[in-house]
Amino acid sequence: MGRRYTEHDVEHYERPRRRTRPRTKDRPAHADAREGLVVAVDRGRYTTLVDDVVVTAMKARPLGRKAVVVGDHVRVVGDVSGADGTLARIVEVQQRQTVLRRTADDDDPHERVVVANADQLMIVTALADPEPRHGLIDRALVAAYDAGIEPLLCLTKSDLADPEELLATYRALGVPSVVTRRASATDRTILGVEAVRERLVGRTSVLLGHSGVGKSTLFNALVPEADRETGGVNDVTGRGRHTSTSAVMLALPDAADSWLVDTPGIRSFGLAHVEPGDLIGAFPDLAELTVDCPRGCTHGDAEPECGLDLGGADPERIASYRRLLAARTAADR
Repeated sequence: MGRRYTEHDVEHYERPRRRTRPRTKDRPAHADAREGLVVAVDRGRYTTLVDDVVVTAMKARPLGRKAVVVGDHVRVVGDVSGADGTLARIVEVQQRQTVLRRTADDDDPHERVVVANADQLMIVTALADPEPRHGLIDRALVAAYDAGIEPLLCLTKSDLADPEELLATYRALGVPSVVTRRASATDRTILGVEAVRERLVGRTSVLLGHSGVGKSTLFNALVPEADRETGGVNDVTGRGRHTSTSAVMLALPDAADSWLVDTPGIRSFGLAHVEPGDLIGAFPDLAELTVDCPRGCTHGDAEPECGLDLGGADPERIASYRRLLAARTAADR
């Protein structure tokens, strides 16, 4: 059999050799990168404040699947002029001080970062229209304690119901609270906003709550230029309609180092990322009582010889802690 190709055939020509230059693991130092703060995220575009200039940025490929969320402090390169049509590039996400997380359900292994670097979680709950839901409050408290973020309970629409019963439920936990009300059925002016504002000065606060509880209305009262869309409550289901569709972070007017993050209304708050055994760490006075608990004690109601049942702490506080523990472990049982 003769040769398949001759020197006149294209296939005979020697193909270019692969590059032999070894790839380097060294990454650019980006010495010219600027510090920025992510204040909004929308379909792969990150609205970032760089020296008070609003810059649109994308995520650099080396960051891979690493999420960039509202509240992140980042380093940015490229065009940071903020001019129309310009696009900068986020090359580094700096270490987060706190991370508020949730999962879709209690058995969902994929956690979602709600916001980074917040130090206060304001749980907004209506006293009526819609009715308060203790389950979400309890779960939000668990998430706050797990993240090392201080909780604040904000009760709205106190013109429709007395807040005392709900406040008494969380008093044993030492959760601070503020109460607001509408001026009248026709006047939507929010009374009590100044008391809320005092709690927010000097903090980075996240507003969290069910749809329809007045979260966006409160946000607009605190930051008038925000113009967040507001909505009512469905007369049939008693649930609020989703108005905010993405998280946004804005500065509290006339208050240095004060930021508000409005989040979309939620209907579920999974806690699969929280280990039940870690929750006791958020209650130092109760943790001291559990030092001599039997191995494997969960500190729940049915645990034999649990240190919490031997006295030494406020029974109401223990009951409140166990209610939070039950909110986390309900799916496991």
